[in-house]
Amino acid sequence: MSPTASVGFVQALRFWFKLGWISFGGPAGQIAVMHRELVEQRHWISERRFLHALNYCMLLPGPEAQQLATYIGWLLHRTWGGVAAGVLFVLPSLLILIGLSWVYVAYGQVAWVAGLLYGIKPAVAALVIHAVHRMGGKTLRHPAQRPLLWGIALASFVAIWAFSVPFPLIVSVALLLGWAGGRWWPAQMAPVAPAHDASGAVARAPAAIDDDTPVPPHARFSRARLLRVLAVGAAFWWLPMGLLVAWQGWDGTLAAMGWFFTKAALLTFGGAYAVLPYVYQGAVVEHAWLLGPQMIDGLALGETTPGPLIMVVAFVGFLGGWGQQVLGPDALFLGAALAATVVTWFTFLPSFIFILAGGPLVESTHGKLHFTAPLTAITAAVVGVIASLALFFLSHVLWRDGTGSWLARFDPVALVLVLMATLALVRYRQGVVRVIVCSALAGWALQTVAPGLSRALG
Repeated sequence: MSPTASVGFVQALRFWFKLGWISFGGPAGQIAVMHRELVEQRHWISERRFLHALNYCMLLPGPEAQQLATYIGWLLHRTWGGVAAGVLFVLPSLLILIGLSWVYVAYGQVAWVAGLLYGIKPAVAALVIHAVHRMGGKTLRHPAQRPLLWGIALASFVAIWAFSVPFPLIVSVALLLGWAGGRWWPAQMAPVAPAHDASGAVARAPAAIDDDTPVPPHARFSRARLLRVLAVGAAFWWLPMGLLVAWQGWDGTLAAMGWFFTKAALLTFGGAYAVLPYVYQGAVVEHAWLLGPQMIDGLALGETTPGPLIMVVAFVGFLGGWGQQVLGPDALFLGAALAATVVTWFTFLPSFIFILAGGPLVESTHGKLHFTAPLTAITAAVVGVIASLALFFLSHVLWRDGTGSWLARFDPVALVLVLMATLALVRYRQGVVRVIVCSALAGWALQTVAPGLSRALG
């Protein structure tokens, strides 16, 4: 049975639509959600095929979680499946951020978010801890079995946490170590065998795209198809850019946004937190589309919404469009919403091209150790990087001034929320949405209801 026959297109659309609304927690949390849903619960794709796709997405500039959804959607249901998965992953976040950005500029404050954000931040930290636990357990196994991968993970953690080594350099070193490991220590770099039960049978349900499922016809490499995808992708970039330049000129706000965020999409690696300094430098310092404090507020709003964290660019576009009055003073909201949409289009278009053009090449390497060994090493490095991200989140959640300074006042309530959310995810396997909602409500109650009751009783 083909993957398309076993997983219906409408069924997949329903899941991608749901994923767009529940994908909290940044790339680590989003990848954890997809792994749980697609590998463990729905059995649409096997563990090895999932990690193989993830490793490719980790090499690309842009949001890896959105690219992974696009890749799996494409593998299941051809080009339209990939486009639908990628668009539905981003669309809810865009709509929500346009609404929140309007509230922000219209009323000048986001105080009503503070209580929910207080509860969401510990849940986000717990999601990242959960991702480290799951990915590390799947990839690293026991230190005695895979000392090289453990060494890569620990070195990556120290490099990025203690020395701020750029993520691309970490990936490059991991690639070289993976290549060497595949050549001289192949046993350590081989894919992890599936778990077996007491009878010796594989202890998992067969996946629609399993380890031994042949590459679907649409996923086989073709030079003609590659050229066609590149030509269509170039047209989807040139056509809107040409219209914007013809309308407002090359120096117009919308055309400048399109060009700047195209560069951001192509030249920045390492996920949203690696992109943000570049966006800050261009949007705040160079173009003055918004102020520095507004950029921080936008990041806080981005943390409260589903979708890739890099969707903060929609907030940047909205404020830039509002401040520059791109459609005139009588259409501030429409102009700002248009700018947010333009920014989102040029930020994510390269990701679709990377997946649809490069996917067949990646599928042709499935099961070949000389290619999978470097990618396995990248996964190990990513475990270390995500662990450093977890520590970064914890330091900013548990100390009340939000700076992560060890001299700031410790917040024991936030620690309790982190522990409860982590326990719910790891021990009791609660759904991400339930954990996020409960944590947000707890934070809102602690920040609004409890102080009000204290004042009333006092």
